[in-house]
Amino acid sequence: MDLGPAYASCRRVNARYGRTFFLATTLLRPEQRPAVHALYAFARWADEIVDAAGVADRAGELDRLERLLDEEPSNPVLHALADTTRRYDIDRSLFAEFLASMRMDLSVTEYADLGALGVYMRGSAEVIGLQMLPVLGTVVPREEAEPYAARLGTAFQLTNFLRDVGEDLDRGRVYLPLDVLTAHGVDRELLQWCRLRKRANDRVQRALDDLVAHSHAMYQSAEPGIGMLSAASRPCVRVAYTLYRDILGLVGCEVLWRRVAVPNSRRLAVAVPGAAQALIARVMTR
Repeated sequence: MDLGPAYASCRRVNARYGRTFFLATTLLRPEQRPAVHALYAFARWADEIVDAAGVADRAGELDRLERLLDEEPSNPVLHALADTTRRYDIDRSLFAEFLASMRMDLSVTEYADLGALGVYMRGSAEVIGLQMLPVLGTVVPREEAEPYAARLGTAFQLTNFLRDVGEDLDRGRVYLPLDVLTAHGVDRELLQWCRLRKRANDRVQRALDDLVAHSHAMYQSAEPGIGMLSAASRPCVRVAYTLYRDILGLVGCEVLWRRVAVPNSRRLAVAVPGAAQALIARVMTR
């Protein structure tokens, strides 16, 4: 199978489903982008299995997907992923950890506290940052940058959880820690009441505010890792960092009934300087 069409297929998946992430990847060196698209497309494939209402045996499909990782690539995404894994020496155990968290989504519908949620996010978020790190490159030993890459993956996913509360409710899942919700007198029924009636609630807002503050702290703890990346990769990650963090400023009760998004004007205001920085970095590192 030709690698060109395989990587092009992954790029289309990334462009369609990961708008902010895809925008940031355009700031990478051209030779880095295909690998990022391949990693994204594989993660998206697993995510779609988990959320596919019409698939009778989703656990079986995830098991099949994991087995396919050890076989000769049989489709474009797996072909591109196998090449990326070899090219960048990505630890294959990270994919097993990722799929383990995807299996949790089939049976776990809520999390008692941030510790319990952290077990899930180890596979669903931290390992994504660790998969990306060899592609991005570092100016320090990789193991020194790994904790920051893992934290940034977690920060991104916490942001997604806050943005997608309503959609996750429709799938029967609540990723907001129950102890935080309970501390503010919020339960699943109140969240559903707000979603159905498109009505704000002070208790819900206070719970969201607490989780937004926690997410901001996670971004802050991850930020030093950007400087550990290769110069050519920093503009990409800085743009993703800024735009995802900006989503937190839009989080209010309305996330329960509509999807909030960073305005295009803001996206451009962040991306254009990032593009200039990426160009300078490419020139300086030739």
